[in-house]
Amino acid sequence: MKNRNSWIACLLLLLSLTVAACAPAMTAESPTMDEYQAGSVPSAPEMESARSADMGFSTNELADTSAQNAPRLVIRNANLSIVVIDPGDAMDAISRMADEMEGFVVSSNLYKTTTNEGVEIPQADITIRVPAEKLTEAMETIKAMVEDPNVDILSENVSGQDVTQEYTDTKSRLTNLEAAEKQLQNIMDSATKTEDVLAVYNQLVQVREQIEVLKGQIKYYEESAALSAINVNLRAQASVQPVVIGGWRPVGVARDAVQALINTLQFLGSALIWIAIFVLPVGVVLVVFFLLLRFIWRKIFKPKPRKAPVSQPPANPPSQNQP
Repeated sequence: MKNRNSWIACLLLLLSLTVAACAPAMTAESPTMDEYQAGSVPSAPEMESARSADMGFSTNELADTSAQNAPRLVIRNANLSIVVIDPGDAMDAISRMADEMEGFVVSSNLYKTTTNEGVEIPQADITIRVPAEKLTEAMETIKAMVEDPNVDILSENVSGQDVTQEYTDTKSRLTNLEAAEKQLQNIMDSATKTEDVLAVYNQLVQVREQIEVLKGQIKYYEESAALSAINVNLRAQASVQPVVIGGWRPVGVARDAVQALINTLQFLGSALIWIAIFVLPVGVVLVVFFLLLRFIWRKIFKPKPRKAPVSQPPANPPSQNQP
């Protein structure tokens, strides 16, 4: 009895590791409880490796080949911020466009903001989904709602995410789990003892939960790739108008002042660069050249010192005693 229970515990542990690692699927033929207990049935990875070896391919090579042959699955989404006359009317127009393109509105929000002058103006956010092949057409339709595309389109972004590898891996894991589910079901059907049935049933519940999760992921990938999401922010023209006080535009004056400051700093920076790289080295060379010429000039044309004249003794004065 202890030997029988040990084999059942080993079997359940093997199945748990197989499900967690999402190993390749088992054979369609279901072994009996006695075969599992006797240890004569190879594990799922061993059977898959044997089949791959017979065909001349490894398991990794088969998985890579399947991923390469699978069609590309790309999720494309877009974000757009525009300025319109009436955000409420523009939001309704975008909703109608989504319905006409066989899409739908995910969410919409219309609210009011207050300007610096205390005026309330409407603003809206809307998210729609349209068929992926109509994403460009939908973007062009939304941008056509603005008066001046060069000014009223504040931002535009289109992103794409290739999920082909994730999608292929998830489908492979689902196939393996479904095969494991069938094996567990056959084992439970052939079990005779209550504790064996309960142990296999618990494993079967866990496998079925993982199968449902993988099915949800596959559905998400397929729907996200089939329908692109567009997030649109709609602003009223009054919300982006510059502040005007008595015909004076502080924004314009500040911009001119900043530009003048930048020009002045650029001039000073250029002057310092010229002084450091050109003026200082040339000045040093000129000073050294001047000092050298001065030294040579003094050596060659230095005047000789004049000799002091020899003083003559005065003549003997006539004697006063002579008559």
